[in-house]
Amino acid sequence: MDILYLLIPLSVLLVFVIIGVFWWALQSGQFDNIEREGERVLRGD
Repeated sequence: MDILYLLIPLSVLLVFVIIGVFWWALQSGQFDNIEREGERVLRGD
């Protein structure tokens, strides 16, 4: 039971870190044009 006092805050912290990284990716334009990357792979330049 004592381990829950450690695991619950760590899991909440992990969720906030994941949300922060996702927010950063959205703000920096990582998902602006995902079709272009799929076409680039198929072309094989």
